Amino acid sequence: MTALIDTHDHGAVRELRLARPPVNALDPALCLALRDALAQAATDGIGGVVLAGGPKVFSAGLDVPHLLALTDPAALRAAWDAFFAAARALAAAPMPVVAAMSGHAPAGGCVLALCCDYRVMARGDVRIGLNETQVGLVAPEGIQRLLRRVVGARQAERLLVGGLLLDSEEALHVGLVDALAEAHEVTAQAQQWLGTLLALPRAPMLDTRAIARADLIEALAPEHLDLDRLIAAWNSPDTQAGLQALAARLRR
Repeated sequence: MTALIDTHDHGAVRELRLARPPVNALDPALCLALRDALAQAATDGIGGVVLAGGPKVFSAGLDVPHLLALTDPAALRAAWDAFFAAARALAAAPMPVVAAMSGHAPAGGCVLALCCDYRVMARGDVRIGLNETQVGLVAPEGIQRLLRRVVGARQAERLLVGGLLLDSEEALHVGLVDALAEAHEVTAQAQQWLGTLLALPRAPMLDTRAIARADLIEALAPEHLDLDRLIAAWNSPDTQAGLQALAARLRR
């Protein structure tokens, strides 16, 4: 389909694997490729989707060095718009989607996982979370809603304010992920969960799912993301210091 998304069909289930090494950093091209791959899966009548990443990193989140190199505010907005287009495509997908995370899923990687129906993560020292405050960013209200609907208000506050990354056992304990598996079995377990769901009467399952996920789609409405505020704060001293420090770590 595209060099940025590896596609493999397993009967009624399609595996979409992010393929932008080394860490599947979410630049506009990858985000839009994911959006388009989900649209193609719907066109092809696919019953369910497994969203996978790399063996060590599911996705490291937005491509911060790419964003820092953008001097035009319009280009910066376009990059964020592409990311949220991918998130909305997952949230509004007409078929169930499982995040199969064999590796880390910080920041934007966690957002993609939160937009899926179910999350399977590898056991061990594999981490997930919204660590925006650690790098000088404020998670918009819509992103905070995604976390609250999964872990509850009090846990979401603790995780968001501290910018915490949880290991897989902690993530399972608070409900941020739904199941753990050995790294080499994560994708298979995701497929197994989908198989159970797809065995149900299809129309009632999908209609119930649409009702249950309406709040997820609402969370990603533009008024809850406030891109104007995010972009206005981009060049603030605290934000730039945090982002530049992150970029320096990534260059090591």
